[in-house]
This record gives sequence, C-alpha cells and structure tokens, in this order.
Amino acid sequence: MTQLEMMGANAKQAARVLMNAGAKKDEALLSIAQALRDNAAAIIAANEKDIENGKAAGLTPSLLDRLKLDESRIAGMAEGVTQVAAQPDPIGRILEGRTLKNGLQIEKITVPMGVIGIIYEARPNVTSDAAALCLKAGSAVILRGGKEAINSNKAIAAVMRDAIERAGLPRDCVALVEDTSRQSATELMQLSEYLDVLIPRGGAGLIKSVVANAKVPVIETGVGNCHVYVDKTADLEMAANIIYNAKTSRPSVCNAIETILVHKDIAEQALPVIKAALDEKNVELRGCERTRAILGDCVKPATENDYAVEFLDYILAVKVVDSLDDALDHLARYSTGHSECIVTSDYAAANRFTAGVDSAAVYVNASTRFTDGGEFGLGAEIGISTQKLHARGPMGLNELTSMKFIIRGNGQIR
Repeated sequence: MTQLEMMGANAKQAARVLMNAGAKKDEALLSIAQALRDNAAAIIAANEKDIENGKAAGLTPSLLDRLKLDESRIAGMAEGVTQVAAQPDPIGRILEGRTLKNGLQIEKITVPMGVIGIIYEARPNVTSDAAALCLKAGSAVILRGGKEAINSNKAIAAVMRDAIERAGLPRDCVALVEDTSRQSATELMQLSEYLDVLIPRGGAGLIKSVVANAKVPVIETGVGNCHVYVDKTADLEMAANIIYNAKTSRPSVCNAIETILVHKDIAEQALPVIKAALDEKNVELRGCERTRAILGDCVKPATENDYAVEFLDYILAVKVVDSLDDALDHLARYSTGHSECIVTSDYAAANRFTAGVDSAAVYVNASTRFTDGGEFGLGAEIGISTQKLHARGPMGLNELTSMKFIIRGNGQIR
C-alpha cells in the first residue's frame, strides 16, 4: 500500500466517525479557529519561506499576493472557520417525504459525501477553508496544494489536525499530501477506492489536467474568463465603475473580469471614460482594431488568445461589437461559464442577456466580483462550480452533501 493509499484508508475510517458526529463537528471547528489564532506566528514564519521561494521563482505580484499570509489574513481564516461552525448542520435534512399507496413511507435526506479530495494552487487560505467546509459537511478531506505554498500548508494542516484531535475527532478527518510532485497529483486523481469526489481549485491548466486524468468523479470549479458587456444604452459612469471594480479590486481571483465588450454605438464615448478609470491601476489594455482606432497605440493589438485567456493580472482584453447578438456570440465562444455582466438601461436587452448567457452567474448592472458564497448570503464556499451536474455556482455546505432514501414499511413485499 502506497503512502497515499494509506492516507485514503485512514480518511475513509475518519469519515465513518464524521457521519454521525453532530455537534462534535462544531467543537472541532471552533478548536481549529482558536488554534489558527494561537499559532499565527508559526504559520507566518512558514509562509515567509514560501514568499521567498516564490520571488526567486519569478511569481507575479498578483500571485505573490494570493500566497501571502499575515496576522490579518490568518484572523480572517479563523473567522471563516468560526462562521462555518455557526451555520446549520447540512446533514440529515429531509428533502422530500411521501407515503406510497402500499403504505411505504419514503424520505430523502442529506448525507455526507464521504471522502473529498481537493487539489489547489498557491492560496494557503484554501487549506483551512476547504477543511472546515468538508468537516462541517461530515466528510473527511485529503488536501493537495501547490508547491508554491507547501510550507504554509504544512503548518496550517498540522495546527488543524492537532485541534481536531483535541476536540475528540480523528485527526485524519483532515490530511495533507506533502509530496507536491506531478506523480502525487496523478495518484490522487486515480484514488478511486478511497475518494468519493475530487474538486480542483485553480487555473485552467490544473482543471484540464484533473478532468483528463481523474478516475474519481470531478466537480469543476474556478476558471473564470468573465466579461462585462457595455450595451448602447449604458450609463457611462456606472459602466466605468463596474469595470474598474471587477478588474482591479483583486485581479488574481476567478470572479475578476478578463474582457470587456462595448457596443459600437457607444464605444467612442465609453472607451475613454473606461480607460481613464483603469489608468488609476495602470491596467494594460489589449484591443481590437476599432478599440485601437478610438484609444490609440496605448492599446496593444489583441490576439485571438487574449480573448480566451484568464490573465489573473492587471491586463484586460477589449472588443467593440456590433450588437447584443454579437456580444452573445462572443460569450458563447469564449466564456468559461463563470460570471458575465451587462451594463444597460434597456430592460429588454437585460432580459435577452440573462436568457442568452449560459453561465453560473449572470449580472445586470453589477460587478462580477459578487460571485461568492458569502456575498450571496450562502456562507463559505469550496469554490465556484462552472459545470451543470450536481452543483453550479458557489458551492457551500449544502452542495457538499449527497442524499439517500430511507424507506419504512411494515412487511411490504414486491
């Protein structure tokens, strides 16, 4: 048995305890939250090693920002765990109930998934977020972060495992794969005897690799080639504010926009206003020929790939479109199904956009940065599902459960 198989077997045993842990789960979560606060200095020291290694490896400033932990961010992680503990238990909810003509009483209730595997990249806060959500949902979790955050992840995982054990639950409710080689990732993707579901959180390359190699059911999350379409009736100040927020408030996250589409009838008025707002953060624009004709050579020529890529940086692709239909065609081709926005004063255009865009979240006159479980009032999330089976959009506690039928009879036979 390999080390990862042993980890899977231990997680499966821990999951059996978690199935009926009830209030013990909340005790463990509160223990984790306090332990994160108490051990902040040690976690930050480990994180500093990752930051040094990241700088040496040439990580971009936005990726280094995703990687960095400080007192404030660790306090935020602890508060996130506390909030998960405060949410209603998602296990044992009765979804449906009926009595058949033959007297059988049938209930459909929520149950844990079992053992969840999560593969993610350079965001160490995911380590505590994902562990807390899985634990509350009654499932054990095997975490496999990227090499960029390995020292941070090891420190956080050790703190959590000790805290879980102090609360009276198996420490193997949470496990971390410390081998960050490609081989370990592939082995985890194929751990079908022990994993019930695999959730990748990261860029397009990671998710594509998981989908191609996994032998375990996969829930795709995270790739966000998000757009704002500025319709011909848009309020220009509103459009500029939404675009500025959706691009620059945190460009390295999946709900940040990567492309703006501007209707030709408003482009000459809108583009200078939008560019002036984006200039505050020195956003690099890559545009079509009509965009460059309006804004000049300060806009780099856009390539086909620029409309398909997730920049995760202060870079924005721009295209002038002929109509709403042209914008919808562009989205059908390039959208990853995450979040799209229309800025418009035309009610009919807004309705055509919301009906015509096939994404998890579709906005009218609001920033795509709201695509988040907490912002939607759903609590913490494991990620944004961009697929259509099982869960779509923010994946909170309820989306981390499965279901089973309980049938009660008094001797019925078929």
